[in-house]
Amino acid sequence: MKPPKALTPVMPCVVAALWLLVPSLASAEPSSPRGFYLPANPSYTIVDSVRDSIRFTLDHTLKGDTQGHLVSISSFVDPDGEVMGWHDFGNLEGPGWAANAVGGAWEIWGMGEFLRQPAWKTKAVAILDHVLDGGFLDQGTGLIRAYRETTTGKFCLNYKHRSDWFCPGSMAKVAFQLLSFSDDLHGSPRSLRMRAAALACSRWLDKHLEPVPNGWFPRRITPEGKIYRLSPDGGNDHFWQSSADGLYILQLQAALTERKLADYTPQLRAKAAVFINAGGIFGSINHDTYDPQENVAYSVAFRTLLMVSRLLRDPDIRAFAYTNCLAGLDQFKMSQDRNGVATTGLLFMEKSWDTAYLWENAEAALACFEAAEDSRQTDSKLSRERERDGLVILRAISKHHIGSKGFLTEGVDWNNHVGQQHHVAGARFGAIRYTEPFLNNQHIAEPTLFYLTRLATKSKDGGRTRWSDLEGNVLFQSDRQGL
Repeated sequence: MKPPKALTPVMPCVVAALWLLVPSLASAEPSSPRGFYLPANPSYTIVDSVRDSIRFTLDHTLKGDTQGHLVSISSFVDPDGEVMGWHDFGNLEGPGWAANAVGGAWEIWGMGEFLRQPAWKTKAVAILDHVLDGGFLDQGTGLIRAYRETTTGKFCLNYKHRSDWFCPGSMAKVAFQLLSFSDDLHGSPRSLRMRAAALACSRWLDKHLEPVPNGWFPRRITPEGKIYRLSPDGGNDHFWQSSADGLYILQLQAALTERKLADYTPQLRAKAAVFINAGGIFGSINHDTYDPQENVAYSVAFRTLLMVSRLLRDPDIRAFAYTNCLAGLDQFKMSQDRNGVATTGLLFMEKSWDTAYLWENAEAALACFEAAEDSRQTDSKLSRERERDGLVILRAISKHHIGSKGFLTEGVDWNNHVGQQHHVAGARFGAIRYTEPFLNNQHIAEPTLFYLTRLATKSKDGGRTRWSDLEGNVLFQSDRQGL
């Protein structure tokens, strides 16, 4: 997903009443680090930021095909939407990892629904249809092909343009996105196909996934489901059985169980126990990074375990999610601008690669908002702290749009880890001059939409409806005639 250091870049329910009996978690979780705060910018809100990101995706990174679908021109582009073909992701598109066509389409559809932009929703469905009809879903087996080469049309299972391995958790994530998007398209033929595809993918994993010694999930597997211990470049991967990528399998199983499409209750209980007994498994989710503690692993762990705890009605899992996963995000927070770069309010990725990448930051904001909603009735202080943290992260992200087309950088390289040849204007420290349209550029849409629909204060003033944050800052307003 990211260019590496030096000259050869390679992309790295309703809760039952018993929840009211769970003790407050505030004493177990530290407050936000001092200084981790950024005020709102009333002239450029977090909603303005999302609009720009989606504008960039829709207006500068898509093209039509002969079937009337919309197809991404690339998974790695510059601020003008030019394809970065030198990069592993440059000539790839599809639903996989940083290409993220299903997740991106779902976010565009959701923001289009909220902002009353029917053209956005139409385009989102055209992107989705490309995945549904374009050969990515193996109808016979349930396997999901992650990528298609834009130059040759060849399908491949990994970002190295090969099919010798893939990450099973990342495939499960695509299935989860299909399932979640299907809820919004409820009752339509597409929705039924999406749900069937998600279930078929999960069944493929049930049938083929080889177990690992520690009881978790393998980070990479062969097309037959056998453990693949090597890194994408052929070296030994020390995190072959300790990557948080496996959390996406739990997420899919929980979502299928919640919708009564399957019953993974025993598996969820068993794998949650493996995760907790290990003290948490936070190894890199990104396919090209290798660190025992990656910030997005903590975010995904919190969100997944919170979902599982609700489903199983297990307060111990919920407590672990808060004290070990959500609180773990604090170690990555940056409370000041570093090397003259706007980093206040951002999270660096991991100790071994300290760039602040923005899809991971957006996921952290989403985890904070889910925590804020979940704890509102049981711990209002914690709820407000995490709500504020999520807002600060999104405000910090909004400072890093580049140019006039809405482009949002993939990451803020405040410590020159990536190399200044990859920075905007060649600055020694600063924003990277590339992005992934459906992911780093656009993933801010999901936490922003969650905030607007679940946490923001909604008020009416004459014919206007306003959505404001917890500090009273107006994020968005509409009137009787529309938006």
